[in-house]
Amino acid sequence: MLLLTAAYFAVAVTVINSKPKKWIAKELKLTIADSSNYRFICEEEVQSLLKKKRIHPTGKAESEINIRQLEDEVSKHPFVRKAECYLTAGGKVRIDIDQRIPLIRVMSGNGDNYYIDNEGKIMPAGRKAVHVAIATGYIDKKFAQENLFKLGKFLYDDPFWRSQVQQINITPKREVELVPRAGNHIIFIGNLDNMEEKFEKLQKFYHEALNHVGWNKYSRISIEFSNQIICTKKE
Repeated sequence: MLLLTAAYFAVAVTVINSKPKKWIAKELKLTIADSSNYRFICEEEVQSLLKKKRIHPTGKAESEINIRQLEDEVSKHPFVRKAECYLTAGGKVRIDIDQRIPLIRVMSGNGDNYYIDNEGKIMPAGRKAVHVAIATGYIDKKFAQENLFKLGKFLYDDPFWRSQVQQINITPKREVELVPRAGNHIIFIGNLDNMEEKFEKLQKFYHEALNHVGWNKYSRISIEFSNQIICTKKE
């Protein structure tokens, strides 16, 4: 027992006094959320960005890696909403990236071309097109961020209207016209007051009227007023 106890203390003292192994980053692992739906940013681009800034962590000791700096640099990318960086016990540096989600693409009459994202912020159009409704006409950035954002959020949250509306046109009076995918007609909304009620009324009209008389019977459907729907027959 005395010999076993002496051996135990000898091993314990050796372990306590031994220096911990130095942690070296072996790999940078990236996770990009919604990458199957939106490919605004790819892993190769982030890797290249960090190398260009000379802050790529691979091969560096833990004391040389600034997690906050990595997060800040990746978050500066115009298509990144948030980046979170952390270290793992296996010698990996992980960065989880959330992309910005576009709701509407604005291609206004003044030449502007950008997206409005799900936080109401402007994001550049980028190299790859996204299948969202395109807004045209008399649009400045203030109107886009305050009004089109609300419309885009509504369309995005409703599966039926998200698939049905392909174009939004803003008139000189800042009234809203919609071009649907199904049916050869224009939907006139007017202003965006009581927007949810107008779309609910229109959807009911679709099911109870257009399914019977045909989707191409009218050239224009106005839901501007709360108590009526005004339809213009085709010539």
